[in-house]
Amino acid sequence: MSSAVVVEAPGRHRLAPHTPREPGPGEALVAVHAVGICGSDREVYQGNRPEGYVRYPLTPGHEWSGTVRQVGAGVPGALVGRKVVGEGFRNCQVCDRCHAGETTLCTAGYEETGFTEPGAMAPTLTLPARLLHVLPDDADLTAAALLEPAACIAAAALKAGARPGERVAVVGTGTLGMFAVQFLKAVSPAELLVVGTRRDREELSRRFGATDFRTRDERLPDDLDVVIETAGSASAARTAAALPRRGGRLVLTGIPAPGADGLDPTDLVVRQLEVHTVFGAPPDAWAHTVRVFAAGLLDPLPLVTHELPLADFSRAIDLVGAQDPKVGKVLLRP
Repeated sequence: MSSAVVVEAPGRHRLAPHTPREPGPGEALVAVHAVGICGSDREVYQGNRPEGYVRYPLTPGHEWSGTVRQVGAGVPGALVGRKVVGEGFRNCQVCDRCHAGETTLCTAGYEETGFTEPGAMAPTLTLPARLLHVLPDDADLTAAALLEPAACIAAAALKAGARPGERVAVVGTGTLGMFAVQFLKAVSPAELLVVGTRRDREELSRRFGATDFRTRDERLPDDLDVVIETAGSASAARTAAALPRRGGRLVLTGIPAPGADGLDPTDLVVRQLEVHTVFGAPPDAWAHTVRVFAAGLLDPLPLVTHELPLADFSRAIDLVGAQDPKVGKVLLRP
């Protein structure tokens, strides 16, 4: 019998029998190929995700890829058999922000696959078909399981609006940082600096397109056109804010711990920085990610270091929390 991961409450999970849910009108049933684990999934398991952003008991899994097996009424039958990834935010489609395309700001409230709705740590996932993005027939589904974090960084890259010949930087060398390097490389910058805390990430950064790599304790520039922060700490945000030129563009994607000291608003105002933030990925960022991936400009596979069965959920959670340079992206395979 097939099984799904169910987190009953913080610190408690089990493998439960899984029965695919028939797709209703407007829905699709997807056979899950692989599902990624990130820090948010660890928050769900540990119980430190903010109130309102998780609902127990829960099957986690918001980073996934798969193949459509069945569709409900009103969904084109041509979707059956196609390789897909899917947006996580369950927006209402009718509020002012949704009509503006800012679906991650939906005023109807927060609902997301893998947090408040059943996720992909199961053999199948049933969800609204409107959330699906179709991949090329020859797409590598293991690589595609990382397109959700890539889409979040695509949102940052689109807000940054980097143009060919500009001088750009990425602060952070984790999965998000390496995606940011690839998206910025695709626009042909004159310089692409990566700033991190781990010298062992230099080789991979340069492989993805970085022209320079420095740690935070080295001398850093203060005249760059575009900077994307991906590290998720207050210190990383401060480092990132110091890099742009006057009038430069800064995009913050990390979420520091509550109560962290913020940026200096006087500095931001006097230097007239254009500051953006990202939480999740709206449809245009997803579409951009799939296009870049299909064009061969996005290579997620080097980021994957572990592939485990669903039964090893506990080990996967521990790996994600380990401060081990040999641990990159961890995938579960139903």
